[in-house]
Amino acid sequence: MRHDRQGRIKELIATYDIDTQEKLVELLNADGYRVTQATVSRDIKNLKLVKTLSANGKYKYTVEKTPEQSLSERFIKILKECVLSVKSSGNIIVIQTLSGCANAAAEAIDTSNFPMILGSIAGDNTIFLVVDDPEKTPDLVEQFNNLLK
Repeated sequence: MRHDRQGRIKELIATYDIDTQEKLVELLNADGYRVTQATVSRDIKNLKLVKTLSANGKYKYTVEKTPEQSLSERFIKILKECVLSVKSSGNIIVIQTLSGCANAAAEAIDTSNFPMILGSIAGDNTIFLVVDDPEKTPDLVEQFNNLLK
């Protein structure tokens, strides 16, 4: 539950300019997560969220930039250069890569914080991803395909 909620928090702060914990509590409760301000406060600390200046001149929550993120950006570049196709069946996503590139591409995925991915297995040119809910699989495939553009 905490993992799903924290994933949803990341989605919300990426979509909306959220400037207070109360607003975050309100949005989470509207999505069916029964949370208190204290829970959201712990999640903010856990996720290392910080307030940054938005384009409209107000502050909003964002994920703190860390050296790991620049590493993730490098892995995303590798992912774009290695992946040939992304297909799915049920809650399994199968990613085909150039020969010898599956491990690097799987590392890119593992470090990119997709909370709905339970795990990955990489061979030489194929990656299997297990998604926590089959209903989330099509959206995740679309995200990967958009990333590869």
